Amino acid sequence: MVLPLLARARCARTALLLALGACASTSPTTRRMPSSPATTALPQTRAERTSYRETSHYDDVVAFIDSLQALGAPMWVTSIGKTTEGRGLPLVVLSRPLVTTPAQARRLGRPVVYVQANIHAGEVEGKEALLALMRDLVFDPHPNVLDSVVLLAVPIYNADGNERFAPQETNRTEQNGPELVGTRANAQGLDLNRDYVKAEAPETRASLAAFNTWDPDIFVDLHTTDGSYHGYALTYAPSLNAAAVFGGVYARDSLLPELRRRMRERDGFEIFDYGNFGGNFDAGFQRESLTDTAKSGWFTYEPYPRYGTNYYGLRGRIAILSEAFSHDPFERRVKSTYAFVHEILTLAAERGAEIVGLSQRADSTTTAWGREPAKAPKLPLRSEMTKTPIQEDVIVEQLVRTGDSTRTQPGVPPGIRRTGRFLTERMPVYDRFTPTLERSLPYAYAVPASEADALRLLRLHGIVVERLTRDWSADVELFTIDSVQTAPRAFQGHYTEQLAGHWQTAHRTLPAGSYVVETAQPLGILAFTLLEPESEDGLVTWNVFDHRVSPGAVFPVWRVEEPISAARRAVGVSQ
Repeated sequence: MVLPLLARARCARTALLLALGACASTSPTTRRMPSSPATTALPQTRAERTSYRETSHYDDVVAFIDSLQALGAPMWVTSIGKTTEGRGLPLVVLSRPLVTTPAQARRLGRPVVYVQANIHAGEVEGKEALLALMRDLVFDPHPNVLDSVVLLAVPIYNADGNERFAPQETNRTEQNGPELVGTRANAQGLDLNRDYVKAEAPETRASLAAFNTWDPDIFVDLHTTDGSYHGYALTYAPSLNAAAVFGGVYARDSLLPELRRRMRERDGFEIFDYGNFGGNFDAGFQRESLTDTAKSGWFTYEPYPRYGTNYYGLRGRIAILSEAFSHDPFERRVKSTYAFVHEILTLAAERGAEIVGLSQRADSTTTAWGREPAKAPKLPLRSEMTKTPIQEDVIVEQLVRTGDSTRTQPGVPPGIRRTGRFLTERMPVYDRFTPTLERSLPYAYAVPASEADALRLLRLHGIVVERLTRDWSADVELFTIDSVQTAPRAFQGHYTEQLAGHWQTAHRTLPAGSYVVETAQPLGILAFTLLEPESEDGLVTWNVFDHRVSPGAVFPVWRVEEPISAARRAVGVSQ
């Protein structure tokens, strides 16, 4: 089924794509790719049809999906929601047997893997790789990963940004093709990969609703890095937030090392933990001297849950960031991303019971901690880059300075030339964070009815919120604000804030109509991260409580330090 919002001019687009692209599919040159029947003519992506000179427009993506359905592809097509400009965001569900609902997926007892591409619409290889992989899997007559996992594919998440095509020199200055790409931001000017806490974009709200509905065991977010010059086709990261104590730890210590080995041995691609030389979080530039590079080390990015993979780890699930190497040619970036996603699916299929069991343990353990907080470990609210990095060999490309102010290579800044010569250098790798502030879980949080924005966001995130139907007195902890630190510059339309203060115990009456959020629920750690006043990236950070935040004021959300015995009713979860 295709919802009406995806069906505009559907027949015309399908006919066009079939006419232009109906030829044998071209798979990346890897050892373990799905094999399509040689006698079947299958559509190609726009990237394939143009020999990787161009990337798909929104209509190309929808037409490609339509054409697969027109050929009888056994897949379920729906939408997670609409963009600001009204474009539907396709969600394609693939499995054998085919499922069309979350309940059917759960009955299969398999891992549900959610793969999202194009959150930054200039970073286009994920979109092309995911479309090609969908085609190759669904028409493969042999047993493949679809017999063991449920794949949820969202190939064009930032659909509005995708349509703002401009030369790469404008939209992605440090990327090696294609010539025209979309923008990083969505139509509102928001970076969707900084929006997962505040959820201001319709795309983010649609994504959260899909998470709440399907509850994927693995979330994969496909990007392109544009920082340091290294020797890796792709870099990756698990959830980096120190409170991602279930899926984050499993991905870092077990899943990703095996993916790295398989990518090298089975697919011919060297991959490594995401990072840059020198510690610049969002971009890195290496000095000419390898000695200087080695001294500085290899640094990952920030652990904040505003980023999708960090956020998803707080839901107790596995999250994987994929960053293709922007300085590789476009075709190679597509093929390395294709191979990486396929290897994730293969490993998920092999470890299906283990991964599903991990999700179940995360839910039951978090719920048990909320029921008996005294038996739970303290959880991180703030963290810092580790001071004890691992020493590892990192592949470094040698660069030379040209003394020229013109650009001499695609995607390479003026005055620099790549040599194609690589050295392996031993250096400290800073790829994780250690807590600097930890707090215990309370039994619950009490939120006054006046905090409508906070309550709306909690429900959007899928957190269970209840409302007291009568007055109730309890021991609570109150946070008195000593100082408010406000960022000097706006970021994503906000002057972010951090609070310092002190706690005191009191006995208070919660009037009927007050809202309570128990931590004895699967998303208890996420609720803790969002609601604690000292959180490094919670609701306070994004100004949700600004009308109640000032030195000397008592923070409006109270920590409840005893089990809730009062009558209450659930107010629902955003679906």
